[in-house]
Amino acid sequence: MSSPNPALVTQRGARSLPRLALLVFCAAYVLPGVFHRDPWRNADLVAYGLMSAIAEGRTSWLSPTLGGVPADAALLPHWLGALAIQWLGPLFGDGAFAARVPFALLLALAMVLVWYTTYYLARTQAAQPVAFAFGGEADPVDYARAIADGALLALIATLGLLQLGHETTPELGQLVGVGLFMLALAIAPFRRWQPRVAIVAALLVLAGSGAPATALGIGLGGVLVCMRSAYDTVRRFAPWVAAATLASAALAAWLGAWQWRASWPDADDAVTLARQWAWFLWPAWPLVLWTLWQWRRHLTHRHISVPLVTVVVAMVGAIATNMNERLLMLAIPGLAVLAAFALPTLKRTSSAAIDWFSMFFFTFGAIAIWFFYVAMQTGVPAKPAANALRLVPGYVVRFEPVELAFALAGTLAWLWLLRWRTGRHREALWKSMVIPAGGVALCWLLLMTLWRAPLDYARSSRPEVEHLRAYVASGGCIAAPGAPSVAVAALEVFGRYQIDASPDAVNGRCDNLLYRVRGVKPPPAPPGWVHVATLQRMQDRGERFALYRRQAAPAAAVEAPEAAAR
Repeated sequence: MSSPNPALVTQRGARSLPRLALLVFCAAYVLPGVFHRDPWRNADLVAYGLMSAIAEGRTSWLSPTLGGVPADAALLPHWLGALAIQWLGPLFGDGAFAARVPFALLLALAMVLVWYTTYYLARTQAAQPVAFAFGGEADPVDYARAIADGALLALIATLGLLQLGHETTPELGQLVGVGLFMLALAIAPFRRWQPRVAIVAALLVLAGSGAPATALGIGLGGVLVCMRSAYDTVRRFAPWVAAATLASAALAAWLGAWQWRASWPDADDAVTLARQWAWFLWPAWPLVLWTLWQWRRHLTHRHISVPLVTVVVAMVGAIATNMNERLLMLAIPGLAVLAAFALPTLKRTSSAAIDWFSMFFFTFGAIAIWFFYVAMQTGVPAKPAANALRLVPGYVVRFEPVELAFALAGTLAWLWLLRWRTGRHREALWKSMVIPAGGVALCWLLLMTLWRAPLDYARSSRPEVEHLRAYVASGGCIAAPGAPSVAVAALEVFGRYQIDASPDAVNGRCDNLLYRVRGVKPPPAPPGWVHVATLQRMQDRGERFALYRRQAAPAAAVEAPEAAAR
């Protein structure tokens, strides 16, 4: 016999968030950062560099390389970006924007999957609230919709998804795979063929997006969840989950995606790990802990076990790869679902504490963003303006009226949201997630409008590559043996250079040579080369590159063989 359900919800509490407001939340979260910016350093830039190389035919679709060096690339997301560059690039005239379009759609799809996963899990009997003796309890469908709204708001509010979710990296494909996996198990009692298609697609997408171990882990966990289900249809679904798991392992083997990357952190890293998880998973993790406590007698029921499987696998994977936050991001969809089931059990004081903390935190953040924006634009106050500009040396301040208009609209919407939230809908289940989600969306919107230009200048490698153009014309050939992949991608994307990053590139056809400087002085020039300049990356004095040019052979040495031949 099942234990008592901790959820007590009235029909008034099960009202859904107005659809227009929910769509505005999603749009304010997904769209900023898509337009009018360069690929940013590290993973975002490397991924776009590979996509553009594939799209332009400079490397193979099945075995992509960057600068002639094989890349450890998840093929499916890179193919998606390459196709978008080929199809949408000529239309928009911007390959970087074209590549971001499908990944923005992937983020939106992940949000849809979380909503429907929570909706169907909340429809199960074990997840429904307790029926009152004299009626008045929440309608099952209305309750499921309200819980799903809360899960979507929790997903938006979680800080770890903010930047990583707006990049053109394979993790967006993996995020969709995790969401589709949860949806497949959620709809198993309600549909016949749809969950079968969804589970196969989910695990194949995970394997093809560079996460075969995650596919294997959640696949095995899904088999156990199905076998312990009280629904006959769900128990009969277990062989399909097992078959999809084997298919994903086979696909990963065919793509060569199985690679041992385990690097367990030391015991001394426990504090660092806790600090990373505390901010990365905020504010979902306190609610998840509350859910696990309140629903502790229901851990084997699917509304808890399905998202919990994905969370545990992602967290173990993050620890096993030395605190890899990109793997930890895959726990966020499951955390959002679990956090939603804490909402019907929260006390009024806890809900008020979340509201007040979020209100002050994000309002203060928005004020700080506006303050430094005004200081940079007007020069008043002088000291904050100088401090801000010191972080982006060489940046020229310019006024963008369209971006200012969006920032003003977002700020006014935030003020209206605070008034709306405190004045109405005090009993709605999702009330505790509205202010955190709105605050995250507001700050992201302000950063991608008011601070978009200086952030793009600081996070893009375009300024450094433009500095290099003073010594090497665009399109030239540069040997860069051992150069990091992000530097190779920057040279190919922003300078349109032909890069040879192979170990013996110094003996190749290129007349320019770029070495990474690891000490105080650049390394001595190799025989036949002469040092031209030392280039320093902005904001990073520890990373420099020394540029060399091949010495032309002396005229006498060239003419002597010709005379001997005559």
